[in-house]
Amino acid sequence: MRGRLLSALVLSLMVSLTMKLSAQSARIEVTVPPVSLYAESFRQSSTHIIEDHFEAKLTPQDSEYRERIKDSRGADRFTFSIIPLGPEGDNKVTSWQVKLGDLHHAMYDNLLLITQQPSDDPKDALWWLNPSKFAHVPVAAKRIIKVDSFYVVLQVKAYRFSPPDSPYLDSMTVAVELTNSDPRSADDSHK
Repeated sequence: MRGRLLSALVLSLMVSLTMKLSAQSARIEVTVPPVSLYAESFRQSSTHIIEDHFEAKLTPQDSEYRERIKDSRGADRFTFSIIPLGPEGDNKVTSWQVKLGDLHHAMYDNLLLITQQPSDDPKDALWWLNPSKFAHVPVAAKRIIKVDSFYVVLQVKAYRFSPPDSPYLDSMTVAVELTNSDPRSADDSHK
């Protein structure tokens, strides 16, 4: 476990060193391709989906994103959602969490987890889009999660704090890709 935490810390430091903070907009600008992190969901089956990609633009005023995901036969099978996290009883947002629920089995409300038990493994936090410098996963990391026989790829493209020195987010843009092909193969072909 100590090795995993050390790996996460080193990874976080590497990503931090590759970013520049723009003083005017407090927007993070990535200067090199971000680190890719891969994990497999606790649930593996043969389900494929209709491939899709989209961008979710989130703000405290428009803080939730929801989408139905269809299986390869065209039937609604999953719910994809991004929901805000912040201080309890407040409308301020400090991070967002991504969930993939199974419409056929309500007990599976987030298939993006690697285990259904509490875990300190940073790979079990790929669903948490947290720009804090203390986050388990660097916010700019490309997150690849295999669920059943398809992949969910998440990448924070931009975010902004308001005011710039606060922990409260004014916006976040998240690119989402749903694919039946392993996206790591595409990443390797560019090297």
